[in-house]
Parts: sequence; structure tokens; C-alpha cells
Amino acid sequence: MRELELMGTVGCHLCDEAESIIVKSVDMSKVAIYQVDIADDDRLMEKYAVRIPVLVDLASQRELEWPFDHKELEQFFSSLVAEV
Repeated sequence: MRELELMGTVGCHLCDEAESIIVKSVDMSKVAIYQVDIADDDRLMEKYAVRIPVLVDLASQRELEWPFDHKELEQFFSSLVAEV
């Protein structure tokens, strides 16, 4: 199972949009996506504060930055599968 983190924070409307696209597009039986609040970690704030939401693949550390849509999300997952 592929594990990813969705970098974001509370009150971020773009993060809410990204989550909605992910929920509608991803087969959750094949992927685990964890929400990470960057406000809880200074290092993550420094790295992602002006970039959220960002979807990070834990195995490869590849990132999909906002804005993304269903098609771009699908391409991102296809590229991760091709790496294996």
C-alpha cells in the first residue's frame, strides 16, 4: 500500500479543495493518505507555508503541488506506480 501525506493546515480552503479531489479520485484500498498540519512543526512550516496543499509520497518523497485536478492526481499516482 502506498503511503502519502497531505501537507496543509486548519482553515486552509485550498487544502479542503485538495482533500475533496483526493477523496473523489483515489482508491483508498490501495493508498493511505495522512493529513499533516504543518502548523505543528516548525520545519514543515518553513518548507510548506506558502506552498500548501502539497501531497507527498513517503517512499520517494515526490511531491504534487497545488493546484492539481483529478487528471493530474491520476498522472502523479501512475508515475509512482511506474517507479516500483
